[in-house]
Amino acid sequence: MLLVVDNGSVYTKNLTNFLTEKNISFEIQTPNNLDIDSLSDYDSFILSGRRKNEKKINEINSKIVKYSIKNNSKLLGICYGAEILALTLGGTIKKSFSLQKGNETVKVFENNLIKNNFLLVFESHNFEISKLPSDLISIGESVNCKYEIVKHVNKPIFGTQFHPEMSLDGNNMIEKFCML
Repeated sequence: MLLVVDNGSVYTKNLTNFLTEKNISFEIQTPNNLDIDSLSDYDSFILSGRRKNEKKINEINSKIVKYSIKNNSKLLGICYGAEILALTLGGTIKKSFSLQKGNETVKVFENNLIKNNFLLVFESHNFEISKLPSDLISIGESVNCKYEIVKHVNKPIFGTQFHPEMSLDGNNMIEKFCML
């Protein structure tokens, strides 16, 4: 079962609508309502973006990342979800030079969840990953962002700085993640 962790992103509804259309079975929880001891009920996780920074939300999402790594569970971190993935593993984030909002082309280095060399995606973020931890590698970048798509070196764990729930190429990526 897939758990969608709704961290308050305005785009989470697009994600859950897509999953419903594709008949992908999932549950949705907010970090504040999630029983962290119930993570074993799920085999995969999607961490949504967020609107504001809250210590408790960061702690809960970090626990989900650690759980996924320890138990080899699939995880996709979207925007903030990718940032908390990097932070949890020892990376850093920084404030973007300007608000990144709108369509962006991402060059893909490695075919994994993606079959194309380029993706057309939608971005909406003020922060971005600035340094990857040793357990993550970059598999996609754009003109404005060096770490658009990251993946764990040997686990089914991915992060996107962009919002895949907002574009056709991104939706295809989400579907492939769910079918892993």
